[in-house]
Amino acid sequence: MILEIGMTYALRRHARARHLRITVHPGGRVVVTVPLRGVSQKMVEEFVASKREWIARSVEAMRGVDESVLRRRNLPAGRQGRAEYLRERERAREFIVARIAVLNADGKFTFGDIRIKNQKTCWGSCSVKGNLNFNYKILFLPPAVADYVIAHELCHLKQMNHSPKFWNLVSELIPNYKELKKELNLPVDR
Repeated sequence: MILEIGMTYALRRHARARHLRITVHPGGRVVVTVPLRGVSQKMVEEFVASKREWIARSVEAMRGVDESVLRRRNLPAGRQGRAEYLRERERAREFIVARIAVLNADGKFTFGDIRIKNQKTCWGSCSVKGNLNFNYKILFLPPAVADYVIAHELCHLKQMNHSPKFWNLVSELIPNYKELKKELNLPVDR
């Protein structure tokens, strides 16, 4: 398929897909994943058109990135499978719990469970119930970037949005969060 911005994309229909999703891979390859049923080609084209600026920025950012660069950063490349996830899950939990203890030393943030997941597109999330979810691959991030991810989710406990109040909270924990946020702009699963 050809995007309006002059780039091609691969269309992937997937049985487990529930929503339309755009992924930009190293080298700038664009993949649009859609559910098997209920999504017409016109809907796909409209969705892609509505995201064209984000796609252009992401393609530009990922054009110079290749798998070997990601491997040098100690990030796992490609699907590692359930075995690696199970092997690393507890180590990730211990690391995250220890970093939360440091970042939340004053007890400002109250949370529920900490869950370690094997996600393809997300480093972390915070539920409305106050549960914190983290990707086990956080272990492979530079420590300062991992702290940014953890602080980001902690701040969602106070502000479930990305308002100026939220970013002020983040800056209290991680003053250089803007730099770290840029460094984190890598896909989780390559």
